[in-house]
Amino acid sequence: KFNYKLMNLKIMKFKNVNSTNDIAIKLIQKGKLFSGLVVSKKQKKGRGTMGKKWISIKGNLFLSIFFKVDLKKIKIENFLVLNANIIKKILNHYSKNMIKIKKPNDLIFKKRKICGILQEIVNYKKNKYLIIGIGINTNSSPKSEIFFSTSLKEISGVSIKNLKIVREIKIIYEKLIDDLKNYNFAFIKKKYI
Repeated sequence: KFNYKLMNLKIMKFKNVNSTNDIAIKLIQKGKLFSGLVVSKKQKKGRGTMGKKWISIKGNLFLSIFFKVDLKKIKIENFLVLNANIIKKILNHYSKNMIKIKKPNDLIFKKRKICGILQEIVNYKKNKYLIIGIGINTNSSPKSEIFFSTSLKEISGVSIKNLKIVREIKIIYEKLIDDLKNYNFAFIKKKYI
């Protein structure tokens, strides 16, 4: 048994941003920070996959995790599966294990959307950085003509503390980043999925 320090993801809190992914991209491209966790109370231009808009209601949770990756070691598609499963496990604490993955990147509860995950890759000085944007309907359900949604508060009947979920995500991703340096995807999959 040996002791080592896990990667420490610095949490950066904002009141209002266009998108937490945009903040992460700027930090990387300006050479200011290469790993971290961006959280905002509001998003003006939250993004989903394929150019869709993420409806960001104040009181819900909007965050992006970013860190350096070696895509020769683990393919980007594998990260999609990994991220969806990690967030599903955290959210299932509030839903008696009833949250499911709707491929490729949504989490649903009884066919109602509760979370969306957007992955982006940024190149900077010959390195690749993965940005994982996560929008979770923690306390409110956005109204949409395209899909039905719900919130963790509706499911659980209690008000959700966003910072508690942020801390859980931080701890898991600090362990994951450390494991990514040392193990192959077969090991990672067994441990996190």
